[in-house]
Amino acid sequence: MSLPPEIQALLDKQAITDVINLYLRGADRAEIALIADAYHPDAIEDHGGVYNGPASDYVALMAKMLPRGGIMNHLATNIVIELDGDVAHAEHYILAFARMKEKGGEKFDTLTLARAIDRFERRDGQWKIAHRRLAWEWNHEMPFAESWGRGMMFPDGTELVRGAKHPADVLYSSRAA
Repeated sequence: MSLPPEIQALLDKQAITDVINLYLRGADRAEIALIADAYHPDAIEDHGGVYNGPASDYVALMAKMLPRGGIMNHLATNIVIELDGDVAHAEHYILAFARMKEKGGEKFDTLTLARAIDRFERRDGQWKIAHRRLAWEWNHEMPFAESWGRGMMFPDGTELVRGAKHPADVLYSSRAA
C-alpha cells in the first residue's frame, strides 16, 4: 500500500532530519558509529577546505580526534530539504560550540557557524548522505570563563551532572535504567 505523496514526503524529510541530528549527536558524544551510519559507503565528504575525499576516511579521522577532543555541542537549524524521487538536496546550518585547549594549556571557547549542503540518496529504503559539502560562515572565540551565571545559578558547578563522550554520557546510562 502506498501512502499519499504528501505523507511520504513528510516521512522522507523526517528520516533525513534524523540522519542530520544523529550525525551531530555522534560528533558531540564521539559516537563514531552514528557519524559513519550517516553516509553511504561510497559517499564523499568535502569539509570546506579542511578535508575532501571519501567519507569513510573522514570518519576514520574523526574516530581518532573526537574521543580526545573537548566538550562540544552542534545544533542543526534552518533545515531545508528538497525531494526529487530517491534523491534529496538538503541545506542546514550547524552552530557549534566547543571548549578547547591550546598546546600551552590555556582553555578557550569557540563558537562557529557553518552550512552543510548535502545530497542524500535513498538506497535500499534508507536515506543517507551521498555527498556533503561544508561552507564556513563565521567563528568567534572567547576566553574560558565558566561561572554558571556568575554564581547565581550554581555556586561552583561541581555538583552538576555534566555531558561526556560515549559511553560515559548520561544518555547511555539512562538507557539502562
